[in-house]
Amino acid sequence: MWSMLPSCGCNAVLHSLGGASVNLLSPFFVVLGSETKMVREELVVRLNNREYKNWLKAGRCLIILKDGLLSYTDQQMRSFHTDLLNKNSLLRSPCLTSSCKPRGSKLSSACRPCSEWQKVILMHHRTPDGTINWANCSPPLWRTDHWEVAKAYMPRGQGQVRGAGQCDASALLNLINFCKWFCAEDPKSARQVIQCRNELMHSNEFRVKDEWMRKYRAALQHFVQQFSHIPRMAAVGRQIEDMLAVDLSICVFGEDQTDSACMLNDSIRQLETSAEVVSQWEAALLQEMLQECLHAAPDSEEANAQDTELLKSLGGFLRSNKDLSERFSTELQAITELEARE
Repeated sequence: MWSMLPSCGCNAVLHSLGGASVNLLSPFFVVLGSETKMVREELVVRLNNREYKNWLKAGRCLIILKDGLLSYTDQQMRSFHTDLLNKNSLLRSPCLTSSCKPRGSKLSSACRPCSEWQKVILMHHRTPDGTINWANCSPPLWRTDHWEVAKAYMPRGQGQVRGAGQCDASALLNLINFCKWFCAEDPKSARQVIQCRNELMHSNEFRVKDEWMRKYRAALQHFVQQFSHIPRMAAVGRQIEDMLAVDLSICVFGEDQTDSACMLNDSIRQLETSAEVVSQWEAALLQEMLQECLHAAPDSEEANAQDTELLKSLGGFLRSNKDLSERFSTELQAITELEARE
């Protein structure tokens, strides 16, 4: 494999994931020339920072985990919803006003059917005395929509979500942790991953150390073991291990070496796809952070010092990377407007 590498004083090596046709640990090379400007300079710099790569890979693992939980959580909540309706005839009655609306973490003066739904949801909550994000829900829809019930067990910001497919890993993990319907598994395993996820997503420097990655890997392994009865979880576990093992560093060849590198045209075309895929992973992770922060920022009751500080860090990070500032220009404008109000 390595005998194909031209003698060129390479800075690093890219082991990338470019889709089904690309081996996970195959080496790829970036050729910087007039015809092969496939990887932005800023991305090259970011992917040659070990702790940033750790941050990116850890975030990607959350996406892999989420994808493995989508069908399972949706199916379980459908069963839960059906079970509730079968056991309580009042829950089958429609909202009497169609105007029962929560305010933040409070739902008061609801009609009788919606109040009964609220009572039942709390009965199946592992911490009913804690903060319940009722604003996630539309109570008149509880009777007909199983996912409106599911959202009562999730973090804030789920109001516009209409199904499992629109949820992030945090939402699904919190659902498993807080809803008693998920009784076959140890909720502690979900809490461990939630803690790691929160540490990752609130990292102002967008970097995590190798020691943290080892803790994170152990938490993911424990969770996957607890949920081994889910058909897709074995594959999810393998994909997570592959992701944690992959190296996303980049090797740069200068223009004067493009002739020798032409022998690797097929690999270079694969790299173009691979680099774009990695860029998409990065964008998805940053988008999730932006949505979380921008949701909290306008609401003085929910905003806190950590949200504000993270939003400032995000804005600075995006502005310092031209490729990201172009991709997230709309979000940067929103951040600028929020900063101007302070």
